Amino acid sequence: MVSRPFSFVFRLTPGHCHGGLSVLLAVIALVLGVFTGPVQSQEDRGRIISLGGSVTEIVYALGAGDRLVGRDTTSTWPEAALALPDVGYVRALSPEGVLSLDPGLIIAIEGSGPPETLEVLDSASVPLVTVPEGYDMPAIRAKIETVGEALGLPEDGAALADRVEAELAAAVEAARIDTPPRVLFILSMQGGRIMAAGAGTAAQGIIELAGGMNALEGFSGYRQISDEAVLLAAPDVILMMDRTGDHAMGDDAMRAHPMLRHTPAVEAGRIVRQPGTRLLGFGPRTPEAVRALADAFQTTGS
Repeated sequence: MVSRPFSFVFRLTPGHCHGGLSVLLAVIALVLGVFTGPVQSQEDRGRIISLGGSVTEIVYALGAGDRLVGRDTTSTWPEAALALPDVGYVRALSPEGVLSLDPGLIIAIEGSGPPETLEVLDSASVPLVTVPEGYDMPAIRAKIETVGEALGLPEDGAALADRVEAELAAAVEAARIDTPPRVLFILSMQGGRIMAAGAGTAAQGIIELAGGMNALEGFSGYRQISDEAVLLAAPDVILMMDRTGDHAMGDDAMRAHPMLRHTPAVEAGRIVRQPGTRLLGFGPRTPEAVRALADAFQTTGS
């Protein structure tokens, strides 16, 4: 969804603005204490900032990576994206960091923020396209087509969406098994406390596409769960992202955990780790993620 119509920006370009209106706008901006920045031309809109890992992946998949001048911290693939200036975490952005790159267009995943930052960007007259989030194939298609439209590449967007949809359908069909494994997705393990995935999450979405079922029921989002909930979940597989630092937990630590060690997953050694951006991104690489995860479900611990 386009939060700010592009036509508004065009009406403010020098070729369409009379001198009196330009002066009036400058006075209004001064009175309100809002910095609107230089008036942007259509060429300026080639300077794009992408916010959200899947958004950035789609931009590159559409061959428009050379138009990017910045990205957020979650945009770590493809590797070329890492050379771009990092404006911060997608949900904790500062307007100064974003505007310092003089963007002509911002393409942001739904939920980017905080709201105060988006308000400042809106006041600065920078076109902002919001890309809807979701965790199934219709959502992936909507993402790709929204980014394609924003880039002025609607036909390329539709073609990419068709290809990803066909690949994902084939991967999901190949992943189907008679008895879906019960999968516990653990987001983090700080201090031994388990942060796990409930309904309405990217983790549940990818688990189900890959032929599994979420071992946890009764709550939405990501939250800390009790020891009793771990035992009741009785997961056949534990799924985690590849990561380091405080959130990481090795197999030995799981086997030493007072509750996890009693689960069928840990007893059988069925602990699966996958690259986080591919696993939870729901972008062009989701078919690849489904194939890798389905293979892991069927082979780990066997």
